[in-house]
Amino acid sequence: MSISSLDGFTLDDFTRIVRDDIGMPLEPGQVTADFDELPDWDSLYLLKLVTALELATARRVPVGKVLEARSLKEIYDLAVSP
Repeated sequence: MSISSLDGFTLDDFTRIVRDDIGMPLEPGQVTADFDELPDWDSLYLLKLVTALELATARRVPVGKVLEARSLKEIYDLAVSP
């Protein structure tokens, strides 16, 4: 999936990337959970997610800030912020 405009990149699109593109099991509501509460979360998922987001949004994701994020929602917010 490639989104040419970030206006069209929704939280649902992001959640779909997490589940389908990087293969992480994600239940509804877990997108806002702290990473400590996600039993499957690890650094490999983080690397895959950054790569998938950059492909989907056609722009760089600020990795330094992503490393400070405490939830998938925070990473989504970083990916769509101007």
